[in-house]
Amino acid sequence: MEERLQQWQNSLHTPDLEARAAAQRQWDSIAKPLGSLGTLERMVMDIAALTGDPAVDISKRAVAVCCADNGVVREGVTQTGQEVTARMAEEMVKMNSSVCKMAKAAHADVIPVDFGMARRVAGVLDRRVMDGTEDMARRPAMTREQAMQAISAGVDLVKELKTQGYRLLVSGEMGIGNTTTSSALVAAMLNLPADTVTGRGAGLSDSGLHRKIWAIERAITVNKPDPRDPLDVLSKLGGLDICGMIGLFIGGAVHGVPVVIDGFISAVAAMMAQRLCPGCDIAMLPSHCSDEPAAKRVLMVLNKYPIIFANMRLGEGTGGVCLLPMLDMALAVYGGHATFDAVGIDAYTPQGGKGC
Repeated sequence: MEERLQQWQNSLHTPDLEARAAAQRQWDSIAKPLGSLGTLERMVMDIAALTGDPAVDISKRAVAVCCADNGVVREGVTQTGQEVTARMAEEMVKMNSSVCKMAKAAHADVIPVDFGMARRVAGVLDRRVMDGTEDMARRPAMTREQAMQAISAGVDLVKELKTQGYRLLVSGEMGIGNTTTSSALVAAMLNLPADTVTGRGAGLSDSGLHRKIWAIERAITVNKPDPRDPLDVLSKLGGLDICGMIGLFIGGAVHGVPVVIDGFISAVAAMMAQRLCPGCDIAMLPSHCSDEPAAKRVLMVLNKYPIIFANMRLGEGTGGVCLLPMLDMALAVYGGHATFDAVGIDAYTPQGGKGC
């Protein structure tokens, strides 16, 4: 397992500084105030640096929805039952879930992937490791080997989708109980009290929230995860959907495909990916700041700053999809706007300061 992590580490893309500089020159040649599209300009330059090509093309993109079930649901930490994971995966196959409707508007495909649902669903891409994890409040959620199997499947999925022509991925998830596993990972990795990083997820009552916090505290007490060993924490407290997304982020950095961070669960997966494979954050694009309590803290740990603040907490990749039209509009300017030379006016020059 350690050898595989090292192989990925050695295969990470390094930023192509020439491509980034070329993208910067392209932005600066456009007849508008310098840097006036702010973070959107930097995102385009980040994509250019990752792919090594200043001619940024994200026209073919997909939401990879990592689906899995979590044994901790048995502790009463969710409003709905575990069967909802498979039901929602079925709706994704029919292109009938929330992310499917939003992705259609954003011209993105939706690819649901089974990393470990309790029930198989026809039409969902099969990368399953087991029929859902164990109850982390009683025992380790999975073995280290199972966690690595799911991560590896995610890495390989990026390569597979790249060969199909996809040039950008959004990391989505579907797994009842996964805000519990995500909050547990944050509490353990960042040494924070469970009650400060745990929210109501899909709408828990006060008693449900108390059960959720108790389950996280018990899981940490029972399993004694070692924050110096991210794979230990992940296997004891995590979920297979999170492992799959970790693989997406590492795979994006290995294969040169930008991967959009969705909400809280996706951000936690990104944090774990960075801890397991330092440097893979080169492929990560932040989208929005989830309404979950620890979302902003996790993004700060990643040094990623989202541009959408809409109090969203739906999951599935919906927040990540919201970034796509904004990138499309930025690229419409980047690739098609008149230059200073073309309109016959003097170019702006840097004057110092940050502007408005």
